[in-house]
Amino acid sequence: MKAPRSLLQSRSPFGLKIKASTCCSKHLFSSPSLLQRSSIHTKRKLHATAPRDQLVVPQTFIHDYFSANNVIDRGWLTNSFIATTSSLAAIEAKSGVSQGGSQVQKSHIERNERGAEKVTITAIPHSYDEKEELPHRRRKRLKEEASSPQDRPLPFDASSQLTTAATNLPASAVLRRRFATYLSLAKPRLSFLIILTTTSAYSLYPIPDVLSSQATADAINSTLSTSTLTLLYLTLGTFLSSASANTLNMLFEPKQDALMVRTRNRPLVRKLVGAPSAAIFATVTGLAGLTLLHFGTNPTVAALSALNIFLYAGVYTPMKRLSSWNTWVGAVVGAIPPLMGWGAAAGQAATAEHHSWQDLLLCEDATGGWLLAALLFAWQFPHFNSLSHGIREDYKRAGHKMLCWMNPRRNGRVALRYSILMFPICGGLWWAGYVNSGFAMLSTMCNVWMTREAFRFWRDQGGRGSARGLFWASVWQLPLVLIGALVCKAGVWGRLWEEKKDSEDFEVIQAIQEDTSDATNLLDVQLARSVGPNMRADQSP
Repeated sequence: MKAPRSLLQSRSPFGLKIKASTCCSKHLFSSPSLLQRSSIHTKRKLHATAPRDQLVVPQTFIHDYFSANNVIDRGWLTNSFIATTSSLAAIEAKSGVSQGGSQVQKSHIERNERGAEKVTITAIPHSYDEKEELPHRRRKRLKEEASSPQDRPLPFDASSQLTTAATNLPASAVLRRRFATYLSLAKPRLSFLIILTTTSAYSLYPIPDVLSSQATADAINSTLSTSTLTLLYLTLGTFLSSASANTLNMLFEPKQDALMVRTRNRPLVRKLVGAPSAAIFATVTGLAGLTLLHFGTNPTVAALSALNIFLYAGVYTPMKRLSSWNTWVGAVVGAIPPLMGWGAAAGQAATAEHHSWQDLLLCEDATGGWLLAALLFAWQFPHFNSLSHGIREDYKRAGHKMLCWMNPRRNGRVALRYSILMFPICGGLWWAGYVNSGFAMLSTMCNVWMTREAFRFWRDQGGRGSARGLFWASVWQLPLVLIGALVCKAGVWGRLWEEKKDSEDFEVIQAIQEDTSDATNLLDVQLARSVGPNMRADQSP
């Protein structure tokens, strides 16, 4: 029996025509009794007899199709028009959420013994997505996540990101691919941090008063005065030395890097560069960096750089698989660059008689360099301990002996202890006279912030987002303290004020001299006018 054409076609208020398929019409009119039964009676019978986990629904096309069809819903609610066609596959694929919220009811059509179709709804495990989640439950979930944030993975290091960038470059860009690959061997972010600590110590060194006068500075037997050229030698030499140490670190542990998610994208792991090429790169950069430091600054700075390469590549790297004390060795490695910068600046003011490493590093004037070294030594623990907590399973899988998985309680306690130690170290810089009182206030605020995050890290043992909070606090704390020390360097603002005052005094003196000369010229003119008539009277008979 064919369905009347008036039932199959209708027009919506928007003027769009809906045409049902033959399959849908057969589904609708296969049981004449369904047209005479009310939807309320059908619902009551279904809810009363069918079990909750296996619900059998008869052919209620109007209730089943138009109430839960995904295509119709998207067309009517989202795009403001009704879809023109729909298939039986869309009916079979539709899903609805159960009352408990933890299961989704999946419907499929099958035939019974009489040949009539029936819809079987089975419950399968599923979780809410953003579209299925109810608004009030979504607000509750977001509120709970905000009150107790979960630890999210930290971003990949710069070496992994550069390796990905190199592989994404076209094959024709050979030079750019090579440059990005070898730059990833240098760990640019870590190298930049080392350069920052070295140059900050160099710039914070107090310039002696004898170098402030050009007349007395020429009499000093030194290589160069504290200048931009020396700073350039120090920067390039430090970067090349750091690149050499970082390359050797990757060269000695490619197997361990391959087991860690954060480091398995490094160039040696992905075979973008071979081990012989990496060894040559480390040798060349190391020799070039030490040469620049030796001839551009002084031999003491070059010796400190060579010691740092040995400690990082030869002691710290293999010690990670032996003892958790490797973190303290790594902290010593981070404390040496400020001594390099301080020694480079002190070497420019030293004379030929007092130019040894004892005169540069063990004298009274070297107190500032050792305080900066202590600052970097203490900073390593809250920074690295919070970083390692997020990847503790990777360290455990790779066989690295780290406190983050061996003793998490001690890991938080060490981070808190050295965060508190930052207060007397920064106070020592102010007490020694290297910075003014502005630095004391700025460093106190930064250290309070980091100590607060370190306390949360120790209390929660890295949970509830405390590890991530301490990590980012340490990332911002060190640059703020170093840049604040340069801005608040003792005597900087005093010199600017004195120079401004001297220039103003010079302008006043120059104006007085000009006024005096003008007055003298005017007096001469008046004197000449008064003398002239008298001379003419004397000359008359």
